[in-house]
Amino acid sequence: MKADYDSKADALSIDLIEASRWEDSEEVEPRLNVAIANEMPVNIELLYPGLGVEKPLQVVAARYGLDAEALVAAARAAIAAPDRTVTLDVSVRAAA
Repeated sequence: MKADYDSKADALSIDLIEASRWEDSEEVEPRLNVAIANEMPVNIELLYPGLGVEKPLQVVAARYGLDAEALVAAARAAIAAPDRTVTLDVSVRAAA
């Protein structure tokens, strides 16, 4: 997963998987868009992340069956290192 916070645009982009092109985009919330390729979410765009990242990312995770904790971790890492790409590898949770 790759994330980038563009401080000038005040926008956060999270690439879930690499896709050469996007086929569609869906607005999940007014500041949250999801790009679709091969009927799968491939990118999340969150505008104005200073207004909060957890709630909108939890919404998108629930809608598309994604790992909300991994999305929030990627968002926080990107915000901590603005205007640079952050790469995050999150393992599957071990069985209890």
